[in-house]
Amino acid sequence: MTVLLVALGAAVGAPLRYLTDRLIQAQTGSRFPWGTLTVNVAGSLLLGFLVGLPVGRDVAALLGTGFCGALTTYSTFGWETVALPRRLALLNVLLSVVAGLAAAGAGLLVAAALTR
Repeated sequence: MTVLLVALGAAVGAPLRYLTDRLIQAQTGSRFPWGTLTVNVAGSLLLGFLVGLPVGRDVAALLGTGFCGALTTYSTFGWETVALPRRLALLNVLLSVVAGLAAAGAGLLVAAALTR
């Protein structure tokens, strides 16, 4: 059952990642990977929130592993980073790590505030 929940979450998260990335990149027209940064930060926020809630194993599999796992993308982040010029690559790494950690922390804080 858990594998099916992960697959179901991923079936929603992966297309959402792709569509969000394409929409943002088309709007910015930038060489910088704003779309990937956006989905990774959003996924970090949601995962931080889920971890901070008292959710069951099935919800964690569906939303955490499945949806957030497919929404976020380390492989695309890595590929886009090495394809960027050095300064933009450094900016991408710094923004992704700092914003991702901050978003996960914010998600945890929101969950903690809601469960008090």
